[in-house]
Order: sequence, then C-alpha cells, then structure tokens
Amino acid sequence: MTISSSLARDAHRRIIGMILEGALKPGDALQEASLGEVLGMSRTPVREAIKRIESEGLAETEGRFTRVRRLGAAEIEENFFLRLELEPACARAAAATPPAGAAEIEARIRALMNDGPEAEPDDVQWQIDNDLHEMIARAAGNRTVADVIAGLHRRTCIFDHTQVPERFLKGCEEHLEILEAIRLGDGAAAEAAMARHLIHARDAILARLHQIQIQPQGST
Repeated sequence: MTISSSLARDAHRRIIGMILEGALKPGDALQEASLGEVLGMSRTPVREAIKRIESEGLAETEGRFTRVRRLGAAEIEENFFLRLELEPACARAAAATPPAGAAEIEARIRALMNDGPEAEPDDVQWQIDNDLHEMIARAAGNRTVADVIAGLHRRTCIFDHTQVPERFLKGCEEHLEILEAIRLGDGAAAEAAMARHLIHARDAILARLHQIQIQPQGST
C-alpha cells in the first residue's frame, strides 16, 4: 500500500463521515482545497476520494462543481430490489460450476473475522465483499448482469463496518454460508443464502439511513 493510496482511503472515509453526519449537506460543493485544509491533506488524495465518492453515488458533477447528493431510502430499496432479482440466481448458477477463486476468498473472510476490521485498512472488508459478489456474478456466465451487479454494489459500499458495525460478523458469516452452498454444488441453498444476505444488508442500511436522518444536525 502506497502512502498516496492510504491517504486517499483515509480522505474517503472521513468525507463519507462528514456527509452522513450532516457536516456536508446535499448541494454542498466538494472542493479539493477546502476539504484538504479541513483534513490536513494535499489536494491529490482528496481529489481521488471525491472521484470515488462520485462513483459510489453520493456526489454528482454539475458544471465545474461536484456536489453532495441526497441518498434516500427509496434509492436503497430500488438498488436491492434489482440485486435480489439478479444475485440469488447468479449464486444458484455458480453452484453448478464452483468458481476457482472461492477457496481463496473464503480464507480471506476467515482471516478478516479472526483479526477484526480494526486490524485492517478500512476498505479491506469492502474489497473482500466486492470480490465475492463479483466472482459469483461472473461465474454465472453473463457479463452484462455481472456489470450491472458491480454498479449496484458500488452504490451501497459506503455502508461498511464503520457505518453498520453490527453487520461485520453477520455479513462474514453469511458470505461463508453462500460459499459453502456453492462448494457443495447446492444451487437452491446458495440462492436462498444470497437472498437472506441481501435482505439483511438492505434492512441494516435502511435502519442506519433512518438513524442518520433523524439525528440533530451535527450530532454523531
């Protein structure tokens, strides 16, 4: 990990926190210079963080400015509606020919569970989660569906263990259940496990979003 990438990850985490806690409100411009001053960083890592935040759907470019956009419950529900239509079917299909990378991802999940999220950079959990969902989607054999799932996943990855800590161990356990069903070639079990995982993730995100929205401005 380079110093530059580490700073960009830290900037991303801190700016996301400012957005979710209300210090940065919908419509506010994400400006490299002013954010860099607040964070005590140069423009480069802040610029990279802003690009990532825009790709995740929490900001959008309007003319010369990238501004914070509101993330609502309806958007989360629409996202998971599509994921629930696509990903359980992908898990069933993946069980027919278990992907070669499944054992390696399982080992990474178990190591993460043993070490705890605090022992790793903030985005390690996200990377493992992303790799698992991408592997299953691509194992189903439809590249277009896999690309759609990747885009949907990116729109909710801000709700990691720092935002919904109660989902850390539960999410890992659910990932292992999905992988176990795929390893055994049990398509029905893989499909059901993926559906449960997505429903639990959706409900936790909606609960966190509701909590954020009812907090007094500036509280944590």
